[in-house]
Amino acid sequence: MTRLGYQIANFTYPDVPAERLFPTVVAQAREAEDSGFDTVFVMDHFYQLPMLGEPDDPMIECYTLLSALAQHTSTVRLSSLVTGNTYRNPALLAKTVTALDVVSGGRAQLGIGAGWYEHEHDSLGFEFGSFSDRFERLEEALQIVRGMLAGERPSLDGKRYRVADALNVPAPLSKIPVMIGGGGERKTLRMVAQYADESNLLCAPEDIPRKLDALDEHCERLGRDRSEITVTVQTYTCMAPTHEEAVAEYEAYVRRTPAAAIRRGQTIVGDPDEVGARYADILAAGVDGFTVNAAANGHVPGRVSHLGETLAPLIG
Repeated sequence: MTRLGYQIANFTYPDVPAERLFPTVVAQAREAEDSGFDTVFVMDHFYQLPMLGEPDDPMIECYTLLSALAQHTSTVRLSSLVTGNTYRNPALLAKTVTALDVVSGGRAQLGIGAGWYEHEHDSLGFEFGSFSDRFERLEEALQIVRGMLAGERPSLDGKRYRVADALNVPAPLSKIPVMIGGGGERKTLRMVAQYADESNLLCAPEDIPRKLDALDEHCERLGRDRSEITVTVQTYTCMAPTHEEAVAEYEAYVRRTPAAAIRRGQTIVGDPDEVGARYADILAAGVDGFTVNAAANGHVPGRVSHLGETLAPLIG
């Protein structure tokens, strides 16, 4: 199965006051839906990420925003990229994602990861713990959430979480796909093989074949059919009608958001032909599609539409 997802990651737009923030987000979601993107993602954070801005830049709570976007879209799946497992009790998360599925008419997806933004945790009082702690919590959470989403009544007396015959009524309207984000070859991709329907890789294009080999090995060891798992890769782009316009828009973004310069080398900048060629190369590495972050200029009317029209034909 192929996938083309659009991520709304930046809520800091030039000359857009707070009262116009949500309409600007809605416009991007609608452009994505109308131009060939199959999923709209938003980040699950409370502070802006250090590579995208400052902690006091605007950040809208994920599931409230997704539920609101459900009322302004009709076909795209709606998901976090990705839910920080550390922010919510897993039973609450199952109920929250199910509510999103109900209010969207069966369009929810659960994107989930272990959590990583330590400053956000420390500032807001969420337990952070060690790398191993977070992955232990994620694995227990997946057992609870997947069971509840599937209409089971899971019980778990775990090291991190405890539930007893956890009910989830009403049930989701459809099977909610579970996507795990990250590229760790030993832990993350093992959990993908064991628990997930989809994987969103965080890696450089040249590392994709190695990540896919690692996933294949985990699937073989666990007896999982690798063809059941859809694999996308996270990308960053700034596309405009001409190369010069794309460069100008990207440089303007970096000037107003200096922290974003850290992703300069990872960002695909250019006109539709240049951007399309780069994405074709990424697809040739073996993934099933992309998630596209256009933080630099996604708020500019027409930019998301042109991205979808450029990329959708590549994945069929």
